[in-house]
Amino acid sequence: MSRTTATVAASLPDHWEQLVTTALLGTDRRTPPGVAPGPQTPSDLLDAAAAATVRRRAGLCPARPAERLRPAPEDPRPPLPHAAARRLAALLADRPGASGGGRRGAAPDLMELLPQWLQAANARGYAAPPQALPALLDAARGRTDLRPAALRFAGPRALWLARLNPDWRFALRAAPGGGPSAPDLRDPQGIRRLWQEGLFAERVTLLTALRSRDAAAARALLEETWATERAEDRLMFLDSLRAGLAPDDETFLERALADRSRNVRETAAELLSALPASALAARMAARAAACVAVDRTRDVPTIVVEAPHECDAAMERDGVVAKAPAGRGERSWWLGQLVEAAPLGTWPGRFGGRTPEEIVALPVADGWQGELHAAWCRAAVRQRDAAWSRALLGEPSAPEAGGPGAVSLAERARLLAALDAGERAAWVAGFIETHGLSEAFQLLGVCAVPWASPLGRAVVDALNIARDAGSYPWSFSGVMGLAERCLDPSEASRLDALLAIPDEPEDAAPGAGSYWSEAFQRLVTTLRLRGAMLAELAPEEPAP
Repeated sequence: MSRTTATVAASLPDHWEQLVTTALLGTDRRTPPGVAPGPQTPSDLLDAAAAATVRRRAGLCPARPAERLRPAPEDPRPPLPHAAARRLAALLADRPGASGGGRRGAAPDLMELLPQWLQAANARGYAAPPQALPALLDAARGRTDLRPAALRFAGPRALWLARLNPDWRFALRAAPGGGPSAPDLRDPQGIRRLWQEGLFAERVTLLTALRSRDAAAARALLEETWATERAEDRLMFLDSLRAGLAPDDETFLERALADRSRNVRETAAELLSALPASALAARMAARAAACVAVDRTRDVPTIVVEAPHECDAAMERDGVVAKAPAGRGERSWWLGQLVEAAPLGTWPGRFGGRTPEEIVALPVADGWQGELHAAWCRAAVRQRDAAWSRALLGEPSAPEAGGPGAVSLAERARLLAALDAGERAAWVAGFIETHGLSEAFQLLGVCAVPWASPLGRAVVDALNIARDAGSYPWSFSGVMGLAERCLDPSEASRLDALLAIPDEPEDAAPGAGSYWSEAFQRLVTTLRLRGAMLAELAPEEPAP
């Protein structure tokens, strides 16, 4: 250090901010304290800054070391077979752009296969490869539909990673017990503390998880704080009681019928109406039975309807909405709500012991059939009654394509959900054989995957008919997409004959033949890829 530097260092106070300000303004506008102005001032400033830097570094106290990162938890599940691990890496690496509704080419969409791959891997109980976890969490971050299966497959290490990366914090919210303060469900004190002190999302997750383990304990927890909860929170908490709904919930739900919030009252009434033995269901049955009867004095027994003339306070307390939507008559609106909430077991006794099929087949006087059957449809869906759903659907080959009670494709789809998987597939197959694919998209969406053989054959045959007829091919793109994900891979061999470009009829859409060929090529390639995926997930044979 020079004599000048030593002199400056000894005399100049260590005011770092002043030195920085002087350097920014320039020594011609400001002279550092303790330094005489002159041509040496810039050099003196730099010397002072150097000395101050040394002092600052020499006097820096060591920081307290950060807590050592705890190792990731072990995942006790068996590892993926090597081929399946390579397939997962390929699926996660595929990032197709938005198709925008245009032609997709003959290559399969790998990201659309990822949900099925995850479902199959979870069914076999495999653990995710550690090196795949970041890409898996990134994929789940971008697609909420992937999150339940992806987080289940990722296991406990996903939560460990999510606490280190803010981009993956969704995993802490989505996974039960994922929050840093979430207790073990076997820890009563921890559960109570989180319920009383946790954030709303943490409390909903806790209540849902506890409900699946101990329905009575979850209900008791909710009852403790019910009176002090906000209306919108009460609604969400009440909705969690759908899982495991049982007669033991009736007392609490009856009290909720007097809630200050109309939405809470309506939800409580809906839940009570799904309990056929509840007092509310009995009250609704009595009201509905007073409005609907059989007139046996006619040549053919006929259902007659006398809709309510008013909506009294007791009806409103039981969840009947008094104000009808625009375009709906008040009396028909009230009638529909009463019939929807009444137990379906009410009607056979009311109609002389007739079965649901016989009741639905009865004529209805004065134009009330549509309203009455639509209400029975909603009741069958709410009560998950297979016999009534079957009766309201009717035969799939019926000319009206909807059965005697269904009023829309969406309603048929909801009725189908009450049937077992095999019966559901058989009904939709019969519908397609009679009516084709133009109205079947929503119905196919409720069928179990992979589609049963009769349903798969019906879809392939209908696509073949549409192809040979020169139908506008883009109108079937949705069904093609479903077929790629839902057809049994064993159906691939039946499609080989459809890969060639067909002769186009004169009235066919331009380019329809090449589109159909391309679409069937993609379908076959995707089915074979799905078959390979399932084979790769089979346990590896031990080395001899």
